[in-house]
Amino acid sequence: MKVQDVQVESKKRRGIWPALGLVFVAPLVAEFLLGNLPIKLLPALIVLAPMYGGGALLIREVVRRTGRGWPSILLLGMAYAIFEEAYTTQSLFNPNYLKLNLGLLTPAYIPSLGISAWWTLWMFMVHGIWSISTPIALVEACVPDRARTPWLGRVGLVVVALVFLFGACANTAIGYKQDHYLASMAQFAGAAVVITLLVVAALLIPQRREIARTGLAPSASIVGAVALVIGSAALFVPMSWGWGAVAALLALDAVILVLVVVWSRRSGWGLRYQLALGAGAALAYGWHAFLQHPAVGGLGPGVRVGNAIFLAGAVGLIWFGARRSGVGGDL
Repeated sequence: MKVQDVQVESKKRRGIWPALGLVFVAPLVAEFLLGNLPIKLLPALIVLAPMYGGGALLIREVVRRTGRGWPSILLLGMAYAIFEEAYTTQSLFNPNYLKLNLGLLTPAYIPSLGISAWWTLWMFMVHGIWSISTPIALVEACVPDRARTPWLGRVGLVVVALVFLFGACANTAIGYKQDHYLASMAQFAGAAVVITLLVVAALLIPQRREIARTGLAPSASIVGAVALVIGSAALFVPMSWGWGAVAALLALDAVILVLVVVWSRRSGWGLRYQLALGAGAALAYGWHAFLQHPAVGGLGPGVRVGNAIFLAGAVGLIWFGARRSGVGGDL
């Protein structure tokens, strides 16, 4: 075998490990680092990894294969949010999700649509930012030489798509068994329209291109600290504020969006800044978990031990990414 062929095969093999890493990092961030599920429910990764991880990996591969960037990832992450919360959990429409009496649809309720503006916006943020974008940002930073290239071939994409569908179906079945709620056909159809519009918008965004950069970007530590503060602030916005909560979340979104757009046009902006943003978001989840009651089970001492383990794991992944991402190119 020629040296060139060996290098090509080596690159293909290297793509498998970050892909597998993303499959498991995504659900660990989305449910366990958040504190939504306690450590004793780690076996739930059997059905959570295919859905969260499969979704994140599919989104990442589509975006990188088409030469697009983070705006497309965020839009597809929001499409994923609608898919999961409208079809898999149906929490966007269920007035008493899983019979937990959480009142998720009460704040900023829109009677004509049967949804809560607050809960819908919050799911856009939770999944678009934390469940999808944050794991991608962290794992890509760990493999700077493969951060902007596809990790899977065509067969791999088909396999991941099937795995994702399995995860979605399995989670839907589990949820329906616990709560026999079924949204209306109009609600399902409306969700499909929104998903389609988000996907089309993501694919209409032009491919990444070089831009003229002026000035110097702030240090990555400052960017990470800002992401941590804004992410933490979003987690503390009380649902009882109703439309005020919607306004507060939109304001926080606007602030971080404007800052990132401005900073990303400055010299030096690269992969380590992607890591900084992902790290800030992840650490916001990690420390806030110690203040949160799990969605399932009681609040025993093992829960906080689990919170500490997941936070330590996130810190370890961030540290490893920081060691590796210094050689990353521009975002």
